[in-house]
Order: sequence, then C-alpha cells, then structure tokens
Amino acid sequence: MLSFGFAPILVRWAGDISPFLLAAFRTGFAVLILVPYGAYRGRLSGWTVDDAGQKDYSTFWYATFAGIALGIHFTFWIASLSYTSVASASVLVTIHPVMVILVERLLFKRVFSKTAWIGVISAFAGSVLLGVTDNQVASEFANPLLGNILAFTAAAVFVVYLLIGQRIRQQMGWYDYVFRVYFFAAVTCLLLNFIIGFDLAELSWVGVAAGIGLAVGPQIIGHGSMNYAVKYISPTLLSTLILAEPLIASVLAYFLFAEIPPLASIAAMVIILAGILLTWRRKSEKAGNSPK
Repeated sequence: MLSFGFAPILVRWAGDISPFLLAAFRTGFAVLILVPYGAYRGRLSGWTVDDAGQKDYSTFWYATFAGIALGIHFTFWIASLSYTSVASASVLVTIHPVMVILVERLLFKRVFSKTAWIGVISAFAGSVLLGVTDNQVASEFANPLLGNILAFTAAAVFVVYLLIGQRIRQQMGWYDYVFRVYFFAAVTCLLLNFIIGFDLAELSWVGVAAGIGLAVGPQIIGHGSMNYAVKYISPTLLSTLILAEPLIASVLAYFLFAEIPPLASIAAMVIILAGILLTWRRKSEKAGNSPK
C-alpha cells in the first residue's frame, strides 16, 4: 500500500510526458523485470498450459482481457493527473470497492445490509461533490472535472480487471498470472500510443526513471503483492487496504508539491473514504461471522 501511495507522486514528477507513453513505460518495464526470472524457471513458454500441464485456453483469454483492462486503467488514471490534483485522482481511482458491491448485487444477486447501502450512497455522493468542488475552485490544474472523470473511469475499468483476476487467480500460479497480465497490459498501452500518436521529443531521462519507479514499486511490489495475496486473503480486505493510497499520496503531495486541497474537496474525500470503509467493513464482518 505504501508503494501505491508513491504512484501519483512519480507520475507528477515525470512532468509533461504523455500519459500514454508513461503507462507504456510502466507496464513495459514491469514485463522486462519479470523476464529473467521466467527464463530461469522456464515459465515463458506454454502460455496456454496450466500448472498441471494441461491445455487451458480459457485462462489464457481471461488473462488477456485482464491485461487489456489493466492497461486501459493505467492510461486513464495517469492521464487524470494531468488535469486534477493528486488527492482527487487518488481518491476517485480507489472508489472501485463501491462499484464491486454494485456489480455483485446487480449481476450476482447478492444481498447486503442497509448499512452497506448507506455507505455506497455516501461514497457516490462524495465523489459527485468532489467533482463539483474541484471544477469550481480556481487552481493551477488544467481541467479538474475532466481529470476526475478520467480517474473515475479508471476505477470502473479496474473493477473488470479485479473480477477477472478473482476468477482465474485460483487456477494459476502467481508468476504465470502477473506475467501474462502485465504483458498484455503493456501491449495495450503500446497500441494506444500508436493510435493516439506520440512525439519522440517527449522522451526524457526523468520520464524513463519515473516509468522504472512505477514498474518496480506500484506495479510489481504493489499490484504484484495484491495478486499474490488474493489467493489466500479475502479480496474485500485487500480492497479496503487500497484506501490507504489517497491518504498517503495526499500527504506526500503536500510535502513534495505543496498541494493543499480546498476545504470542500477535503470534506468530499472524507465522505468518500467514510462511505467505502462503512460499506466494506460491514460486508467483511458479515462474511467473517457466516457459518463455515
């Protein structure tokens, strides 16, 4: 979670580099870092073979879709930091626990307590308030409303990635899963660069260094740890831990960039975090008290 908190800081430190290019650096370097271990262990071949040595095309395609979703998530989230504050982007991108509970109710017909729904409504109201207040306050940010929309969209795409990961992580080893997902995330980011177009003049040592930092820290240590733990720990608990990111990032942004959110935005962040914590704490307690 500490590594997640440094993600928006590294993006802001990268400067004016294209968010598409920075996302490609992040995912591409993560793949390159994982290659030596995979080559040493002989895990780079047989992409459609599961741990038992059987052909399994379904997990291959699920990993492909998860990687595409992760690549889009990174691109939208990094782009959001070009338009809004670190605090706002970090809070909105971690609203996905609320989205997950909505998906579970609508698609899987799971029942939740009234307290959980109060948390959902509170978090959604806080996100709307944050978008409005950021857009109305004159600041150094280019377009806070657009940035908040991008961050919110990144959270929605992350839900797709998370739901797919929950399905196939039980069937795949950690390395096989993260390497395939990161590989297809990198391919997605590269394709987006070619579609949108990028200027080679944007390349800089600072951007490359930020990409390596994002790959080592938030990507491999952060997401990698989550993908390892989801096999043994409830995804609900992991989703709750992600809420540490906006708090860590906001504190770091205050000391490093002197970014002080307006009081209305701070109030909105508190409402969002309180709503998510209320929602998932209740769900976690209910799950923990259920009969085995």
